[in-house]
Amino acid sequence: MSSRPGPWFRKIAALRGAPVRIVTAEVCHRLARITAVTITRRAATEIGIVGLALAAGVAPAAPALTERWFSTGLYPRVQQLVTPLSNRVPLALFDLFTGIAVAALVIVLVRAVRAGWRERRLAPLLPALRRLVVGGALVYLVFLLLWGFNYRRLPMAERLAVDPGAPTSEDVTRLGMEAVQRVNALYEAAHQSGWPEAPWESAALRQAFVNVQRDLSDAPAAVPGRLKQTMFGPYLRWVSIDGMINPFGLETLANPDLLPFERPFVAAHEWAHLAGYADEAEASFVGWLTCVRADAGAQYSGWLGLYWQIASEVGGAERVRLAEALGPGPRRDLEAVVARVRRGEWPWLQTAGWRMYDRYLRANRVEEGVRSYGAVVTLVLRARFDEGWTPIRRDPRTR
Repeated sequence: MSSRPGPWFRKIAALRGAPVRIVTAEVCHRLARITAVTITRRAATEIGIVGLALAAGVAPAAPALTERWFSTGLYPRVQQLVTPLSNRVPLALFDLFTGIAVAALVIVLVRAVRAGWRERRLAPLLPALRRLVVGGALVYLVFLLLWGFNYRRLPMAERLAVDPGAPTSEDVTRLGMEAVQRVNALYEAAHQSGWPEAPWESAALRQAFVNVQRDLSDAPAAVPGRLKQTMFGPYLRWVSIDGMINPFGLETLANPDLLPFERPFVAAHEWAHLAGYADEAEASFVGWLTCVRADAGAQYSGWLGLYWQIASEVGGAERVRLAEALGPGPRRDLEAVVARVRRGEWPWLQTAGWRMYDRYLRANRVEEGVRSYGAVVTLVLRARFDEGWTPIRRDPRTR
């Protein structure tokens, strides 16, 4: 199939027989116009990307809208597509993405520095700066669309039937004593049955995760992720972080030093993030509910994780009282966790890392920052439950 030549080709053809300089001038003029249009469109696209990222970053939150269109609408369907693919890859995609990003950054900077050095001026650095700004804006937009908008969803306290007011110290201590009683009672059965190396292969834990999601939301259930090792494992060890998710690959990463009885709760916590519960307290709440509704090993892990959180919230006298009520077995397990943390931590890096994470959380509109971890105790104490630790949802008309 043939096509008719464009108007500018016809005009060039009409110059047949004209002096070479006239033909050359006309061709250069046309190419300059095409280049100018291309540059203008590219500049407009780049400005649009940066502007959209800025607007998304400062736009007022609309939790109810975000809950409806993203957290229970678009996101669950994206997660159900991406996480199964991530699970098939034994290596951490986060490592691959980070390597690509660092390589691209180095290439852009090296080229800019070389050009600036060769020309003895700073002008060549400006295009590099533009590329970095546009690239950063694009990465931020991808982060929001793949997972980050979950930070702006409706708080769980507005979706569940929750008693008003903050819990008293007596309430917290009472919950702590219940956690002590549970771990004491579960210790032998949990250790006798053991814990699978890969929590995501536990049918009981996976089913409990599905059941908890159905109790909390009408959204499609999230797919659990395998706990992967990462090249950032030493960093997780040094700053005492047990796990994290890769928001770009929707996969879960774990501290390489986790003890067997820690894995179910850490896995369930990270699965909660995969289910769209970005807030740390909500993720811990969902993770705890998942564990206490699974098998004995997972129940022990969940109650031990809750005990750990409560012990960091109560005063010194209450902490001693709780510790004294622990049986010898759970006490040994907690001492093993403490030894693991102290063996690997770098205090100065831990302080810097948690300070940076606190700023990250606040930048994503989690006002409590890292203190949001402790809010799980309030959720457990104030949420209303049916039998079997089934949370009661709030009537949408009363929100």
